[in-house]
Amino acid sequence: MPHTLASLVNHTALKLTVLAGEGRLEVPVRWAHASELIDPVPYMEGGELLLITALKLDAQDAEATRRYVRRVAEAGVVGLGFAVGVNYEGVPQALVEAAAEQGLPLLGVPRRTPFIAISKAVSAAVAADQYRAVTAGFEAQRELTRAALSAEGPAELLARLAAHLDGWAALYDASGAVVAAAPDWAARRAARLADDVGRLRERPAPASSVVSDTDGDDRVELQSLGTGRRARGVLAVGTAAPLGTAERYAVHSAVALLTLTTERSRALQDAEQRLGAAVLKMLLAGEPDHARAVAGRLYGGLLDAPFRMVVAEALAGDEQASAAGGGASGVLDGLADAMDSAAARTGEAVLAVPDGGRLIVLVADGGAAAEACAAYAAAAEARTAAQPLSHGRAARAEAGHQEGMAVGLSAPTGPMAAANAYRQAEQALSVARRRGRAMVEHEDVAAGSVLPLLADDAVRAFADGLLRALREHDARGRGDLVASLRAWLARHGQWDAAAADLGVHRHTLRYRMRRVEEILGRSLDDADVRMELWLALKATSGAPGE
Repeated sequence: MPHTLASLVNHTALKLTVLAGEGRLEVPVRWAHASELIDPVPYMEGGELLLITALKLDAQDAEATRRYVRRVAEAGVVGLGFAVGVNYEGVPQALVEAAAEQGLPLLGVPRRTPFIAISKAVSAAVAADQYRAVTAGFEAQRELTRAALSAEGPAELLARLAAHLDGWAALYDASGAVVAAAPDWAARRAARLADDVGRLRERPAPASSVVSDTDGDDRVELQSLGTGRRARGVLAVGTAAPLGTAERYAVHSAVALLTLTTERSRALQDAEQRLGAAVLKMLLAGEPDHARAVAGRLYGGLLDAPFRMVVAEALAGDEQASAAGGGASGVLDGLADAMDSAAARTGEAVLAVPDGGRLIVLVADGGAAAEACAAYAAAAEARTAAQPLSHGRAARAEAGHQEGMAVGLSAPTGPMAAANAYRQAEQALSVARRRGRAMVEHEDVAAGSVLPLLADDAVRAFADGLLRALREHDARGRGDLVASLRAWLARHGQWDAAAADLGVHRHTLRYRMRRVEEILGRSLDDADVRMELWLALKATSGAPGE
């Protein structure tokens, strides 16, 4: 318990008397300080018992005394100690009235009690309080350590921490999701802090912040967990009042212990990454038996069921984040964290291998990691869609690039067909880049149309070049060759049907097709030529004059 004015008054050796402010004696005293300055406020920090003899203060001047008492009270001084029989034989009535008016405790100090005795008493009490706080902090540390080593691990640690703080505690993983909370009702409260947790996770660890619970009176403190550039988790503690010394020790101990449980050693991470890379290399080389043997218990379960291959790529908009990170880009780090955290909550295995500006991942088909990948990509695409797009498909593709990520997802497969799954994921990734999409599944590509693939600048340039001579011919008013070619190809070379669509005689249409062959220098009897012309017309269907 902190030292108070009441404990000083009850100190038998000091013989202090209460002259005013009897109702405020339970206020804590941080220090006792003697000063005879007319204005001691610049030298006060708040929480002091100010000891005076009124050497320079005219304590019988009611107005001057009132100004003095009001000023020190506003500065946070918690009480005045007046030395009786030094400069005044008794306590001036003006001082008593001024203290009572401000509700400031006024203590009479007898002549035989030196100010130094009061200072020593306060100092000893402060030291004893600090010792109790440190002792309580060490005891909390031992209790939290036992909890961290128990079968429940972090969940039990949070329960002990919440009890010690007389508040609540919550743990967030690297993706910002709440993984544990104590008491149970705190999970809903912790979920409301997702934005604050997200902002803290963007700062280099270690980092902390204090926020307010908008739906309650709690003071919430957030502490990042981890020793590297990026936070591996966040601890949130909510209390009704600022943390004291003992509570602060407990929180720091919890941060250290949770860091040990959430931040694996760099050596272990590197070893797992090398093992995953070796397993992936064997799978892509067509050696599933060797891959399964090397995978062991770490990745073996992943290879026993259908899995999907994910190939994610950081795009141009994320180059600055990639350079700042000195390696894997921030957006790919976020994707990896989302999948890893989702898999950890369900006990799934995830094999992730960084590959330059790419991330190659094996995830269980229909598992939590695959769902997290889709959700992460959907959120990225939603942010892209919210941006104003004034230039159609090209602008949408560019906005997708600014989002910084494209993902290709293979069809479900097994170890024997891993190489094929990798090709499928790369093909889907290529389509995602072309379409400005955050993620494309291979099944969508196979089940869709080839026409959306024509939305590419290189294809459009080829098509424009192929049809330019026909358009220039039409622009000079010498016929309608482009429309005639489109109608003829659409009718599979059927003269009468195409001529009817155009409203011309079939002989006129035959003449126009001969002119097309003459201008292009290519025969329409060649199936490849007809295919290229049809695709060129489709690729430029939105061009002026079409």
